[in-house]
Amino acid sequence: MPADIEPNKGKNLTIETDFGVYARYPIKTHVIMSGDSLEDALDKYVREYLANDDTILISEKIVAISQGRAFPVSEIKISRLAKFLTKFVHKSEHGIGIGSHATMELCIREVGRIKIIFAAAVAAVGKLFRVKGLFYRICGMKARAIDGPCEYTLPPYNTYAKMAPDKPNEVAERLAKHIGHDVVVIDANDLGVNVLGKNRKGLPDKFAQQVFGDNPLAQEDQQTPIAIVRKVN
Repeated sequence: MPADIEPNKGKNLTIETDFGVYARYPIKTHVIMSGDSLEDALDKYVREYLANDDTILISEKIVAISQGRAFPVSEIKISRLAKFLTKFVHKSEHGIGIGSHATMELCIREVGRIKIIFAAAVAAVGKLFRVKGLFYRICGMKARAIDGPCEYTLPPYNTYAKMAPDKPNEVAERLAKHIGHDVVVIDANDLGVNVLGKNRKGLPDKFAQQVFGDNPLAQEDQQTPIAIVRKVN
């Protein structure tokens, strides 16, 4: 691996997992935009560095963006339901999630009004018994992967809200066929790692979750949405 590929600031290059010790090489790309080909991005930035048995982990954010599933907040028409439900969302320091009017509106569009209202009602009852996370258990990964603008996000997406990627398993399968290596689409932040898509069922979610447990791509302006994962021990 070339010397110019280094871990992001504050992150380690390697990590020990139940599957062995793995290096995570962050790959810098151009700012992915709607309509960009992820196959072209892999060819341009990743292919030359690949070795046998490498796995490619790709941020769900650039998958969603390339699919046209990210929108300027100023262009999202907010419903009264979104404004109402946002009042009850716990605000986390690790990301907006559905805690803004814009992201809640995208969640309603993605999941459906009836399911959202039901999930919100169940979550409200759950809070009375100190049970957390019921909203996302009902709404699923499509709701969990929605995110909004943050001041540290790379422009122009510091003013955008985005949905989860569409059909991430199919995306992973398509990219794996193109590049000849396993591909996993992940939603990673400082709270944890969720596997949204992978090219084959035999690839354990636990593998990606442990390899990316410390969020080595970070989530600010690093511009490294892809990682080459390689076993080193």
